[in-house]
Amino acid sequence: MSKLFSWFKKDKPKQDSADSSAKTEAEELALEQLLSDKEQVDSDDSARALEDHGSHKKEHKGDVEASGKKATKDAVDDISPDAEARVSGRAQEVSLPESNVHAESEKLDASTVVKPQAKTIDASAKVSFFARLKVSLSRTKNTIGSGFSGLLLGKTIDDELFEELETQLLLADVGMSTTTKIISQLTKNAKSSSLKDGVALSALLQSQMQTILDKVDKPIDFSIAKDDEGKKHPFVILMVGVNGVGKTTTIGKLAKQFQAQGKTVMLAAGDTFRAAAVEQLQVWGERNNIPVVAQHTGADSASVIFDAIESASAKKVDILIADTAGRLQNKDHLIEELKKVVRVMKKLNPHAPHEIMLTLDASTGQNAISQTKIFNEAVGITGINLTKLDGTAKGGVIFALADQFAIPVRYIGIGEGIDDLREFESKAFVEALFSE
Repeated sequence: MSKLFSWFKKDKPKQDSADSSAKTEAEELALEQLLSDKEQVDSDDSARALEDHGSHKKEHKGDVEASGKKATKDAVDDISPDAEARVSGRAQEVSLPESNVHAESEKLDASTVVKPQAKTIDASAKVSFFARLKVSLSRTKNTIGSGFSGLLLGKTIDDELFEELETQLLLADVGMSTTTKIISQLTKNAKSSSLKDGVALSALLQSQMQTILDKVDKPIDFSIAKDDEGKKHPFVILMVGVNGVGKTTTIGKLAKQFQAQGKTVMLAAGDTFRAAAVEQLQVWGERNNIPVVAQHTGADSASVIFDAIESASAKKVDILIADTAGRLQNKDHLIEELKKVVRVMKKLNPHAPHEIMLTLDASTGQNAISQTKIFNEAVGITGINLTKLDGTAKGGVIFALADQFAIPVRYIGIGEGIDDLREFESKAFVEALFSE
């Protein structure tokens, strides 16, 4: 304390001799005592604060542990050492520390993957989803659904009105070919039904667009994952698409939803090209307690997926979801690599992959048509996942996809949350578009 006081005195500006002589030793001692007392009070307050904080942590420890890690970026800091492992050669299966399973060295058994309990969805959840769907499709609604209502209200049905409808469809990225079919059929039906006003025409248009989407409203049939002898195998989903459409994020959301349905899931980190793609998938695995088969960045994607199928079969996993590197549809050598992955999968199971799911970004509009064409010709797309419908006015591209390819639309993305990736329902989709 005396040193502190000395420093205090040294830094004080010099005073005249009269002021200096006024400082007595008794005053110095009194000031030292005052500072000492203040430090003691501060120390006591800090100790009490620490005790209160520790007590608060103990009281809420159970609640915090029960709530689990939030699915945010903070979860990345909690990745276990296993989840960051890198191996060369055969793939390593990365799961939570309690599983600690390696595809090469540890004997595979069915007990490693815990069977989750299925969750039921009540009616209120469906209502909530419809409300979110209406909000998410608001930009597309302005051109197709409610946009039509304003356009048709109080209008006489004539050629000029049909031209305005055609313009609205094109603005929503329905595409020229599909738009021409819609207007042609609408004109024919309007004349045969002798429609007189725009309200009746709007109802007819809604019914017609509903018919277009009905033919692609087909959920995944998981029962097809059987060999010629009727033996059940893991249902293998191969995710494909260009860069930036949200494949890896979609995989994490699908895995979580499949778990909620009571299915066991395994992931294969087949995107060995993009930096941090393997780590991103491992984080999803950690969050959901799902094993991930992975190799180092730059490894052979087909090799990773081959090992994953072997592991999933040995563990009797219900669903295996395999990620692949994003590739541009105009890069022939990358498309050839994708063909190789499919050939390798069929060596283990002639029926695999059971689903080749193409992820498309709705905001790309008509570019999604060219992507679908190339990928479908290369590997045969069996399902489409249309993401980012909430941030675009180009949602009308779904009608062009349905009309030109008739490939089932499995899921639509209407937000960033896990529950915002939902199974496609044509009726709910069209009703949300035309709702007020």
